[in-house]
Amino acid sequence: MDWLLDPVRTWFSEISWVHFATIPLFTGVVGWLINWSGLWMLFAPVRFHGVTVPGMRELSSVLPRKVQEVPGVLQGGIGWQGIVPARAAKMGSIAVDKAIAKLGTPGEFYQQLEPDQIAEHIVTVFRPEVPDLVDQVMSAEHPRLWRDLPPAVKEAVYHRVQAQLPSVVGQVTTEIGIHIDQLLDPKIMVIDHFQDNPDLVVRIFRDFGQKELDLMVRFGFIFGFLLGIPVAVVDSIFHQAWMLPVLGVVVGWITNALGMWLIFEPTEPKRILGITWHGLFLKRQDEAAEVYAQIIADDVITLERIGDFLLDGPRGDRTRQMLATALRPAIDLAAGPARGALRVAMGPQRFDHIRDSVAQEAVGRTLTPFKDPEFSAQQAEKIRLLVARRTKELPPRDFVDMMRSAIKEDEWMLYAHGAIMGAAGGALHLLVFGVQGG
Repeated sequence: MDWLLDPVRTWFSEISWVHFATIPLFTGVVGWLINWSGLWMLFAPVRFHGVTVPGMRELSSVLPRKVQEVPGVLQGGIGWQGIVPARAAKMGSIAVDKAIAKLGTPGEFYQQLEPDQIAEHIVTVFRPEVPDLVDQVMSAEHPRLWRDLPPAVKEAVYHRVQAQLPSVVGQVTTEIGIHIDQLLDPKIMVIDHFQDNPDLVVRIFRDFGQKELDLMVRFGFIFGFLLGIPVAVVDSIFHQAWMLPVLGVVVGWITNALGMWLIFEPTEPKRILGITWHGLFLKRQDEAAEVYAQIIADDVITLERIGDFLLDGPRGDRTRQMLATALRPAIDLAAGPARGALRVAMGPQRFDHIRDSVAQEAVGRTLTPFKDPEFSAQQAEKIRLLVARRTKELPPRDFVDMMRSAIKEDEWMLYAHGAIMGAAGGALHLLVFGVQGG
């Protein structure tokens, strides 16, 4: 056995234990710094910070695809924007495809907002505006006739229109519900909102998975320290100056990869070497679902934003036309017994034009209560409950994809960053302590 033990004894007697022991400490600290700065790279800055380089935009089109993915390159700049906010629109798209589309259809979201209550609120808010609306249209379309009408007749018109409001508004909210799948596109709504508010995407990640992200940083030291032990052994055997920087690249890359794996994998509990492994993020899916649902209900799929999208979104013209069509019969009824005489006095085309003008003018005011922040907040609780329940029911793989897919193809930047810092840590150790045995 001496022929086996002698080399070991020689190695123990020749080793510099200070040099040996400081390598895992270095790799542990570097591992912590890698994961801490990696989180900064994920989330900050929210907007691109850098400088524009003349000709960079043109050059970027011929660069490798991976280089084009670096924030700012395709825009002709050198600098940095957090990976998550830079991919805000992409995350919005994935959030819809992977989760929100499975959480509910546009119709289900709309029904959760209780159209009957919406109709009651619209009537309450809209009723006092009726006289001003009628005055505005009639003064513009037929000023002399409207001016000469006795006040009692005008009041009768106001009351007739107001009396029609509950049935008309009920018809409006019903029509919206029937056609909501054609009028509302959650994917466009979410993507546009995320793109305009990248800080919201950062908040989703932060609020949704802050515990796991903090744990990832702490585990950076543990992984780095443990990986540093075999590095110290190899370094003490071969005594090569280039070895620590090269092995530092490996340590840095693996440290980041292990951190991501620790959070997201495995999606289902697995027993490995007698230990049950399960992605940290997935262990508290129910808790995270509540946080996610609150953000979606408060900031993304809100009654206020639905109203904005219905009237001012890409399908706004269709919404306005549909609402005007629903309002016209009520305006006919508001004229009451005088409708026939008015058509004769004004002429059929003139009367119909006034009716259509009132309908068009009423459209925007009809949905204005959708944009009432206080009422929207009251209705948000119903959306929150739906999103929370459906998120908890998501299969684990879909739950992970909802958060990770947007950044998965950009994770190489984090790993490359870890490799560079690992090499720098190895070079720093070499500079301070020199070559083992040298």
